[in-house]
Amino acid sequence: MPTVSEQTKIQHLYLRAGFGESIANIEKNKNKSIKEVVNQLFKESETIKDLKIVEENQVKIGKFMFADKEEKKEMIRESISKIKDLNLLWLDRMAESEGMLREKMTLFWHGHFACHAKNAFFVQNQNNTLRKHALGKFGDMLHAISKDAEMLQFLNNKQNKKDSPNENFAREVMELFTLGRGNYTEQDIKNAARAFTGWDFEQNGNFVFRKFKHDFGEKMFFGKTGKFEGEDILNMILENKQTAKFVTTKIYQYFVNEKVNNQIVNQLSDNFYQSNYDIGALMKEILTADWFYEASNVGVRIKSPIEYISTLRKQFNLGFTEKEPLLFLQKVLGQMLFYPPNVAGWKEGRAWIDSTTVVIRTLLPQILYRMVEIPLQAKEDGDVNTDFFAKRKLQSIKATFDWAQFEGIFKQNDTTESVANFLLQVPLSATNKNLLSQMSYGANKEENQKNLAIAVTSLPEYQLC
Repeated sequence: MPTVSEQTKIQHLYLRAGFGESIANIEKNKNKSIKEVVNQLFKESETIKDLKIVEENQVKIGKFMFADKEEKKEMIRESISKIKDLNLLWLDRMAESEGMLREKMTLFWHGHFACHAKNAFFVQNQNNTLRKHALGKFGDMLHAISKDAEMLQFLNNKQNKKDSPNENFAREVMELFTLGRGNYTEQDIKNAARAFTGWDFEQNGNFVFRKFKHDFGEKMFFGKTGKFEGEDILNMILENKQTAKFVTTKIYQYFVNEKVNNQIVNQLSDNFYQSNYDIGALMKEILTADWFYEASNVGVRIKSPIEYISTLRKQFNLGFTEKEPLLFLQKVLGQMLFYPPNVAGWKEGRAWIDSTTVVIRTLLPQILYRMVEIPLQAKEDGDVNTDFFAKRKLQSIKATFDWAQFEGIFKQNDTTESVANFLLQVPLSATNKNLLSQMSYGANKEENQKNLAIAVTSLPEYQLC
């Protein structure tokens, strides 16, 4: 099995537990032990920094709150505009070094508990709920998100009443959030839906239990009979070891490898269950394991669009004259924060790459460096909200690069290999190494060095982490 250098291991950790890191921080930490850096990541993520754009009651979208339809449309436009601001604020947060592990976990849970809303205050609250519990107990997160206004609205639980139960929320809680398909019965869904009747929210987003809509009768769930409430259903789901297995498998596929090692996942799952679903403990076990840094797990994931954009920003300390292009890039690459495609979230891996996205990913470093016109348009996705978010076509993106941090590696004897070792997680092939070494990049040495870095990030291997 190929060996993995200590520098590559540290970069692997930063890419998986965060969004990559600057050369300066890689150089600073590459001689530390993995355990030291992991502890540092956890320490830096202890503080919870909420995203805050919208004040309580600033954005209200309700059936009876407007004088006419035009007023409602204007309030919706204003709210969507604030979601755009939240999007950019979160993207900026991902480009920071402090708290990267918590932000990466928040992104993971954003895809796991996938939903979207037009009310910016609801969107902000849910994102901060995920951030709060991102490294805590999964049970606490599950209970909190199940009483979250955005989730209850998205999964139609406002329409879940004792005389006409709506099963949407109960079904997705089991199928997508906890147990996985096939690990419950249709009867379980029907009775869980009854237990969730009356779970509702007020205009300010606060959870409210409406007794007159609730079914207080006996229900059978997982073969047991009782006057179960919604909280009872969630606790019974957590008591089922399949929940630990389902969540652990999904975390393994996201942070380690799409190809599941069942022996490792079974052990992780048992420990996760025994720890009362301690997410932080699970992540620390993964990030400090020797197998996490084996060659078979390094450079085998395709960066999601958010990871790709954020890694570029961190590695080159990119500055943007205007932020609107960052919305366009999310849309053209197929992942826009706060707008997952459906309740199942985004598909990972090869699903990120198609004939359009592979072109923009390959050309983007050159586009940013040379500020050339973008040759592509954002695809129509049928969502008028994301059309509002990002114009379908941009002429150019003005970005600034911080080249000072590259001076250290540019002084190495083998510049091509040194730059590639920092920017790539897979070995530079002999063909590409020879090609990069022979190319003429610019009028002087400094320009050559800059163009070399851009050329390396334009390689297909740069899409891997």
